[in-house]
Amino acid sequence: MVHSAYDAVELVSGVPGDIVAVAAYAGRLLVAGKDGSLRIYAPPGHAGGGIPRDGPYALERQQPSLWRRGTPLAMEVSAGRELLLSLAECVNLHRLPGLETVAVIGKTKGANLFAWDDRRGLLAVGRWKRLTIFRLDSGREFVEVKEFGVPDTVKSMAWCGDNICLGIRKEYMIINSMTGALTEVFSSGRNAPPLVVALPTGELLLGKDNIGVFVDQNGKLIQDGRIIWSDTPASVAIHRPYAVARLPRHVEIRSLRAPNALVQTVVLRDVQKLVETENCILAVLARSVYGLLPVPIGAQIVQLTASGEFEEALALCKLLPPEDSNLRAAKESSIHIRYGHFLFDNGSYEEAMEQFSDSHVDITYVLSLYPSLVLPQTHIIGEHDRLQDLPELARESSDVTDDMEPYSLQLHESDDKSPLEIKKMSHNALIALVKYLHKKRNGIIERATAEVTEEVVSGAVHHSSILSESYRSKKPNKKRAQTHTSSIAREMATVLDTSLLQALILTGQSSGAIELLKGLNYCDLKICKEFLEERSDYMVLLELYKSNEMHREALQLLNQLVEESKAEMGKNVFNKKFNPQMIIEYLRPLCRSDPMLVLESSLYVLERNPSDTIELFLSENVPADLVNSYLKQHAPNLQSTYLELMLSMSVSGINPNLQNELVQLYLSEVLDWHKILKEEGNWTEKTYSPTRKKLITTLENNSGYNTDILLKRLPQDALFEERAILYGKINQHLRALSLYVHKLQMPERAVAYCDRVYEEGAQQPSKSNIYFNLLQIYLNPRKTEKEFEQKIVPVASQYPGIQKATKVRGARMGKKVVEIEGADDVRFSPSGTDSGRSDGDGDGDDVSDGGPIMLNEALELLSQRWDRINGAQALRLLPRDTKLQDLVLFLEPLLRNSSEHRRNYMVIKNLIFRANLQVKEDLYKRRQAVLKIDGDSMCSLCHKRIANSAFAIYPNGQTLVHFVCFRESQQIKAVRGVNSVKRIA
Repeated sequence: MVHSAYDAVELVSGVPGDIVAVAAYAGRLLVAGKDGSLRIYAPPGHAGGGIPRDGPYALERQQPSLWRRGTPLAMEVSAGRELLLSLAECVNLHRLPGLETVAVIGKTKGANLFAWDDRRGLLAVGRWKRLTIFRLDSGREFVEVKEFGVPDTVKSMAWCGDNICLGIRKEYMIINSMTGALTEVFSSGRNAPPLVVALPTGELLLGKDNIGVFVDQNGKLIQDGRIIWSDTPASVAIHRPYAVARLPRHVEIRSLRAPNALVQTVVLRDVQKLVETENCILAVLARSVYGLLPVPIGAQIVQLTASGEFEEALALCKLLPPEDSNLRAAKESSIHIRYGHFLFDNGSYEEAMEQFSDSHVDITYVLSLYPSLVLPQTHIIGEHDRLQDLPELARESSDVTDDMEPYSLQLHESDDKSPLEIKKMSHNALIALVKYLHKKRNGIIERATAEVTEEVVSGAVHHSSILSESYRSKKPNKKRAQTHTSSIAREMATVLDTSLLQALILTGQSSGAIELLKGLNYCDLKICKEFLEERSDYMVLLELYKSNEMHREALQLLNQLVEESKAEMGKNVFNKKFNPQMIIEYLRPLCRSDPMLVLESSLYVLERNPSDTIELFLSENVPADLVNSYLKQHAPNLQSTYLELMLSMSVSGINPNLQNELVQLYLSEVLDWHKILKEEGNWTEKTYSPTRKKLITTLENNSGYNTDILLKRLPQDALFEERAILYGKINQHLRALSLYVHKLQMPERAVAYCDRVYEEGAQQPSKSNIYFNLLQIYLNPRKTEKEFEQKIVPVASQYPGIQKATKVRGARMGKKVVEIEGADDVRFSPSGTDSGRSDGDGDGDDVSDGGPIMLNEALELLSQRWDRINGAQALRLLPRDTKLQDLVLFLEPLLRNSSEHRRNYMVIKNLIFRANLQVKEDLYKRRQAVLKIDGDSMCSLCHKRIANSAFAIYPNGQTLVHFVCFRESQQIKAVRGVNSVKRIA
C-alpha cells in the first residue's frame, strides 16, 4: 500500500541561526532560535485557521531574547488556554499571542524534558533523577503536586491516563502519578535510546530498535500491535490515521491499522524534529521548516481504491467530516461493491458477500452474478435502489462516478481451468450466496410481512367505510377505489426465497430447503416446481406443495412415489425413502382441517397399512361415522377392517351404531358361509371360521349392537352359540343355558356362563339363582320345558320367527305340557324356582324334548359352586335315590362353612356383649364422681359465687357454673347457630 498521503511543502526557509524548537498557533509558526529569540511566521494575507498550502511563510514578528537564560529545548502550545510552554533553563509560561511571561517555575531549573497534559492541566518535568508533577492553577501559576525519585535521568516521557511512561537508560517504566509506584515494561533495544509516543486513543507506542510496540496505559502488550520501520527512528509523530517517523535519510509514513503497511516515504535529509499540529506534521531542519500537509481524504480514497487497497480506503472513509454523510455513504458503498467484485473474481466468495452486504446493495444486484439461477419476472429486477428502508446508493459525487469503473456482473471462468475446478468454484460461490441470503432474509421477510398486514388492515378499513356509506347514500361513489399498496417488499422476498431454494438444492442442502419451506416463505411456485422436477428432488417438492396448501397434488405425487418405490424394491418391500407411512404422516395434520381429503387419500394406505391408518383416524379424532360411511360407499371390503381395528384400538370403544354395523357385517359373512356348508352337508355347530370366531368374540365382549335385529336374522336350526350369547345379553338366562346344555351339549360353557352372570351381578340379592336355574335344567328338564311354555307368549310377540315356530309345533308341545302337569313334583317347590328367575322367559324351540336327568353334571356343579348355591333348595331338587356318598364333596365344605360362620357369629355376639358391659361400667364410674362446693366456689361463666344457687357441672367434672348461666349460654349458642346457617344459605 503506497500512495500519496502527504505533500511536503517548504513553509519557512532562510532562518538566521539554527532552529531548536517549533510550534504552531492560529495558523502561524513559532520558531525558536538557538540565540534565544522567537520568530513568528505567517503566510501573506492569512487571517487565521489552518496552515495553507499556497505560498511561503513570511516573518511577521520577532521577539529577541525571549528566553534570557539558556537555549529553549522544547516548546508546546496550549491552544485552549492560549499559553506557550517552553523549556530553557527552566520551564516558562507565556501568554499568547502577546508572549507576556506568566510564570517561571524555578524548581524546574536543570530539567531536560517535560510532558504536558492539556486536558487536566498537569505538567510532568524530568530533572536529573527526579520527576515532579505540577498543576496549572487559574491559568497563572503552577502548583507542585507530587515529586518522585526515579532510577536515572528521564530521556523520554509521555502521559497515559493517570500513569506516566518513562524512558530511563534503555528501559521503559510506568509510574503512577498518584502513588509513585514503578513498573518495568521492557527494554528499548540494544542501540536505540528509549522513545515514548502517546497515541490519541490513550495507548502508547514504544520504540525497540526499528520496531514500534503498542502497549496499553499499564504497559501491557496489545496483540498484533507493532510497526516495523525500515530503520531505527529518532522520533515519531502521530497524525491519524498515520504514524510519521524521522529516520536518518528520510521521513517514513506508516498506517496505524494492522498490518501497519508502508504508506509513503518523504525524502528529507537532516530533519532535526517532527512536531505534531492539528492539521499537519512539521519537519524541522537546521534553518528551514517543512510542512507535511495531508492530501484530502477523498483523493486518498480514490488512490487506494484504484490500487486495490479497499480496506484502507474504507478506513479513510471513517475520517470524512460528519457534514458529508451522504458522500461518505456513497463512497463506502462504492468501495464495498468494487471490493466485493474483486474478491469474487479471485475466489473469495464469502468475503465478497460480506462486502456486498455492507454496501447495502439490494439482492438482485448480487444475484446477477449467478446466471444459473432462475429469478421471478418482477419489475424490481435491475432496479437496485427502489427498496424502501435501504440506504440510497445514488452517486452523489461526480468524483465517485468517475473513479469507480464498472465491473462485469458475470461469473468469470477461465478457459484454462478444468471442469472439476469450475464445478468447485461454482459450488463455493453458491455456498457463499446461501450464507448471504440467510443474512439478508430476516429483514426482507419482516418488511414483506408488515406489507401484507398493512394491506389487510387497509382493506378491512376500506370495506367498513363502504358499508357505512351504503347506509348513508344509495348512489355508489365511483371515485372511491381500493387502495393498492406497493408490493415491492413481497417481490423482493419472492426473489430472495426462490434464489435461496435453488442455491440450497444446487449445493446439496435439501434439508435446509425443507426447513425453508416449513416456515414462512415467498418461493415462486412455478419456478421452484420446474426446478425441483428437473432435479427429481421430490422430498423438497412435497414440502413446496405443502407450504402452498396444494395437498391434493402432494398426495398424488406421494402415492406415485410409493408405488414406484415398491416396484423398484420388490413386490411387498418398500424403499425406506418412500413408504406408506409417509402418506400417513402427511395426512395427520389434515385430519381436522380437511377430513374428506384425508378419507379420499387414505384408501391406498388403509389397504397396505391398516393399523397405522386406523390409529391416525383415532388419534386425530376423525369422525368415525364419516369414515364408516365413506368406506361403505367407496371401499366396502375395508369397512370391516376399519371397524374391528377401531374397536380393538379405541380405549373408550365405539358407538352402538358402529358396533351394530360391524356385527351385521360379520353375521352376513357367517350366514353366507353357513349356507354353503349346509348345502355341502358339512355343517356342524362346532365348525368355526375366522369370521365366526370374530362374531362370537364381538358378541361376548360388546353390548352396543341391536339384539332384536340379530335374533331375527339367525336361522332356527343353526348358530345356537350365537343365539345363546344374544339371549344372555337380554337376560334370558334359562333359554341361554338350555341351548348350551341341550343343543350345544357344552355343560362347561353353561357353567362358565353362570360364573360370568354371577360375577357381573355380584351386588344383586338373587345372585345364586343362575346356578339354581342350571340345576333345574340338569335335574328336571321336563319341568323346565313346561315353565318355558308358560312364559313364551310375551317373548314370541317380539320375534315373529319364534312365534311361528311355536304354532307349528303346538299340538306336540301341548301333549308334553299335559304330561308335565301330571308329573309328580312333590320334591320341587315353586318358591325355590320362581324366586330365582331373573328373566322368567323360555323358548320351547330351543329346548330338547326332555330326556334323562344329568345327575353327574349336577353333582359336579354342586361340588364346585357349593358356596354360590342355596343348599336347602338344591337338596330338595335332587332325586330321592341320590346317595349321600355322592354329596360328600358338596355337603362337607357347605357344613364346614356353616359351622365356621356360626362360631364367628357367636364370637362377635360375645364381644359386643362384653363391650356393652364395659360401657355400662364406665357410665357408673362417671356417675359416682364427687365435687365439693363451698363458700368460695365460683361460676366459670359469670365469675360469681355459687352460694345456694342451683348449679351445673360440665362432663369433664371440673367446670362448675350456675344453672341459670348454663341455660343462657346454651340459648346464645343456639341463636348463633341459626344466624350462621342463615348466612350460609
